[in-house]
Amino acid sequence: MNRDIKYLELYNQIKAVIDPEADDIANMANIAQLLSQTLDHHWTGFYRVVKKELVLGPFVGPVACTRIPFGKGVCGVAWETKHTQIVANVHKFHGHIACSPHSQSEIVVPCMRQGKVFAVLDIDSDALDTFDDLDARYLEDIVALL
Repeated sequence: MNRDIKYLELYNQIKAVIDPEADDIANMANIAQLLSQTLDHHWTGFYRVVKKELVLGPFVGPVACTRIPFGKGVCGVAWETKHTQIVANVHKFHGHIACSPHSQSEIVVPCMRQGKVFAVLDIDSDALDTFDDLDARYLEDIVALL
């Protein structure tokens, strides 16, 4: 299936299940599950900003790091810069936090409200060079639904 069509269908599914009256954790759990079912990557989940660090939120995949400092690792850099990070080879990313030895590439999308990051969406692949600008564009649209 064409990736654009796959992402459009996924966006519409996620938009349909987002509950504006639910808290973020409930909505993040459903988003993580739908992304994981559709995209089938090694790890898909959220880290929430709690005080001065990222704290593990809803995810699908193996056990993960529970806390990430501001500006550290791919997730911390996405939080600090407020920009999506696409990493073709995590082993070449200075300061990468290795939660799983199977992760090879990664995309992290900041979730924004009123100009501030309140969470990040983190997706890890067990293959190199998995993510590109198309993934970034659609995933940014998806997290904007929160």
